[in-house]
Amino acid sequence: MTVPLLATARPTARAHGGLARVVPLVTVVFILALLLAPGLLSGIGPIDTTDAFLSPPSAEHWFGTDQLGRDVFSRTVFGARPVLAASLLGVVVAVVAGVALGVAAGVAPRWLNAVLMRVVDVLLALPVLLIALILIATAGSGIRSIVIALGVAFTPGFARVVESSVRKLRNAEYVQAAQVFGSTTLRTSVRHLLPNLMTEVVVLASSAVGWAVLTASTLSFLGLGVQLPQPDWGSDLAAGATSLATSWWLATFPGAAITVTILLANFTGDQLMTLLDPREGVRLRQSLPRFLGGRRARPSRVAVTEVRVPDAEREAA
Repeated sequence: MTVPLLATARPTARAHGGLARVVPLVTVVFILALLLAPGLLSGIGPIDTTDAFLSPPSAEHWFGTDQLGRDVFSRTVFGARPVLAASLLGVVVAVVAGVALGVAAGVAPRWLNAVLMRVVDVLLALPVLLIALILIATAGSGIRSIVIALGVAFTPGFARVVESSVRKLRNAEYVQAAQVFGSTTLRTSVRHLLPNLMTEVVVLASSAVGWAVLTASTLSFLGLGVQLPQPDWGSDLAAGATSLATSWWLATFPGAAITVTILLANFTGDQLMTLLDPREGVRLRQSLPRFLGGRRARPSRVAVTEVRVPDAEREAA
């Protein structure tokens, strides 16, 4: 007589694509270089003028020059700082506010939850750019206004996701056990709910960076961000759009920088989703070394093993 016995095999790992493991790391390093030390990538000042006016891309000026003889490559490199800084800070503000609002709504009484979520739904129905334009029209233009506008505009999305997760987690056995043993709502939220929300928050934040870059560049394009002659992708794109037919490089390279940044942010978000997906049983602390090394843990396979039961034992049973 044979009895099927379930035995869990070791997690298998498969080779991860070279592009998939290199791009997120290169993205982080490149963003840090653009934020902290743009001068290492370009030795020419972004507002320094030369005698070469509207010069096309060449060995001396990789991205050409503009109407005043300023190096377009230098302006593209230095123009990343205000866009990336505003986008990252805006997402941080949205994460903090959205998580706090979502957790508060998730553990609140039903009537308060309904009120808070209806306000969130109204904000979600409005385009992000429209919310940002309304706030900037009230607070004025500048990087600080863009950060505040991005934070407020992206907060409803985080609040909705977190509130939905909290409503599911608050019925979990470990949460109810903590409440039975006298844990307060605040302590339960901090110790038991927030740690289980980090996966969704991190993935959503990484994906929101790309949308924040697009929104910040759009606001600068409309003249609500960094003002000329200071470099900025959106303002430089607006300045070069009028002469696109004759001097294509003025708008092409700032626009390409915006596009590449958005694609890299979305790709990094997809990789984080794969890395942190709890349905695959992947934990950040255990899987990060494998991810950096080019391997990703896969779900455990279940093997069926036959166990032979002696006839004497079968008869006794």
